[in-house]
Amino acid sequence: MSAENVNNSGINALGSQAAYNLANVTKTRPQFGSLTPKWLTRFLEFKGLETGIFRVNRVVEGDTPLDVLCSQTKKSDIIPEGYVEYETQPREYRLNSISTIINVNTAIEDVYSSPYDQVQEQLSLAVDSLRERQESQLINNDDYGLLKNVADSQRIQTRNGAPTPDDLDELITKVWKEPSFFLAHPRAIAAFERECTKRGVPPVVINQAGGTFVTWRGIPLIPTDKLLVDGLKNPVSQSGKTNILLVRTGEAKRGVIGLFQAGLKNEHSRGLSVRFRGIDNKGVASYLLSLYCSAAVLADDALAVLEDVEVGEYHDYND
Repeated sequence: MSAENVNNSGINALGSQAAYNLANVTKTRPQFGSLTPKWLTRFLEFKGLETGIFRVNRVVEGDTPLDVLCSQTKKSDIIPEGYVEYETQPREYRLNSISTIINVNTAIEDVYSSPYDQVQEQLSLAVDSLRERQESQLINNDDYGLLKNVADSQRIQTRNGAPTPDDLDELITKVWKEPSFFLAHPRAIAAFERECTKRGVPPVVINQAGGTFVTWRGIPLIPTDKLLVDGLKNPVSQSGKTNILLVRTGEAKRGVIGLFQAGLKNEHSRGLSVRFRGIDNKGVASYLLSLYCSAAVLADDALAVLEDVEVGEYHDYND
């Protein structure tokens, strides 16, 4: 009997190292801490496009679209005449593509695909990566990103740096027509909760869309690490500045909507296609993943931002 079968306590029995070779190991799928719930794409209403182009036709703004006669005691029998003017050069949004190629050695796929299929695991991780990039682009893209498309009249500053209930109330005045959700970095949400605690007005927590969210005035604060703090997803410094968005979503509400290409060939999920590109002479299978996305703000008052939000303000509650 080998020495490894006698452990340090002197027991004459099979050792764990040798027994390990006969055991079935229970294992997980690949786990990546960088993947997030991507709440924005769950809360945002999406619209499928036919040809990858979306035109937003707007009425030329005024106090009312058209003068009307409305009086119990008529001052005049003449009914106002006119028409509703449209913009002659409406904005058009074109879908952007986010793509990647996944290669899988067919020999590896044949031999090492139990209990988990190697191709499916590679594709699943690639899809998650594309969806992460989609959420980032919806917020930060230089063309259609939400931060870049906030009208000047819809931008406000914090009163003192930290995000207070007063600041969020002010943000609500900018998107007061059926606001859907706030969007903020987790550290900004934590900073807001501290300000609420300081004032003795703890926010209500709700369960919605499979998650638990802090709310203010009944509006959920949706977390995302794509609203960067000092340009970073995971800032090292205790302090830092970021932004908080307030969004109204839905075409019927003249809000913000996400855009995707409908009816794709080899469609995997909304706006995403997975195409098999073939196997080369070395036995490597190749897959092309393409995600088509954009976003449109249908009315200026569907989106507002609270800027220069300080996330590093803390309080001593023993005073």
